[in-house]
Amino acid sequence: MATVAIDAGHGGRDPGAVFQGRQEKDDVLRLALAVGSLLKQAGVNVIYTRTEDVYDTPYQKAVIANENDADYLVSLHRNAVPVPGSASGVETLVFADRGVPAAMARTINEELVQLGFNNRGVIERPNLAILRRSAMPAVLVEVGFIDNEMDNQKFDSEFDAIAEAVAQGILASIDTQAEPAVASDDEMMEFEPRRPQPMPPGRPPKLYRVQVGAFRNRNLAYQLNQQLTQEGYPAFILLDDDLYKVQVGAFARLENAIRMEYRLRAAGYDTYITT
Repeated sequence: MATVAIDAGHGGRDPGAVFQGRQEKDDVLRLALAVGSLLKQAGVNVIYTRTEDVYDTPYQKAVIANENDADYLVSLHRNAVPVPGSASGVETLVFADRGVPAAMARTINEELVQLGFNNRGVIERPNLAILRRSAMPAVLVEVGFIDNEMDNQKFDSEFDAIAEAVAQGILASIDTQAEPAVASDDEMMEFEPRRPQPMPPGRPPKLYRVQVGAFRNRNLAYQLNQQLTQEGYPAFILLDDDLYKVQVGAFARLENAIRMEYRLRAAGYDTYITT
């Protein structure tokens, strides 16, 4: 069974958002423990970044998840705006709106919307350390606005249902992750950096690869490559014309590359086949 890291945002000297004496760090710790308990009952291995009122940086929390080999990371927060009461609802943040994190984010949002929350959608936030530094699919869920009285009333009166909705969103995302198909050795060669080898006589064989992204920023390419690898794809990075190209597989037969491209597109990636 999968291992899920549950993060209660903020903590200790960092209260998070505060409204009329109510502190975000307290709400989300209570919620994190409740969600974790439900996941454990479902047979999921759960680790927490904190179980009490202590402070670690978002980067340190990502490290906790990484060092415990978590398969997923879910960070729980509550939202706030400069003008209290002017916004309400749930939203989920992801490093990039694609793949497993995007699917999990939408599933969690949909579960919470069924309780009457306004759905504010999935938002890309690549600058957040806990999303950027985690080595597994990660989402950050904003469970209502702490400076909105109606959201607070719902958070308190329907707390158990909210914890259940978040847990069900996580479980549904885990359950729907299909096992990656594995091509046979004569169909696929995974790229590994090698020393240059003498070219054998005759024309070299054409290999088909599925390109998922091309970046001038190396860190973005490595982030995407890491995400693909975590999802079970044979991904690698090729530096070509000052672009870091993230590609998957190297296939001798075009139909196998097409099959891989279908899998990647079904997972939400933009792709094309190259040679």
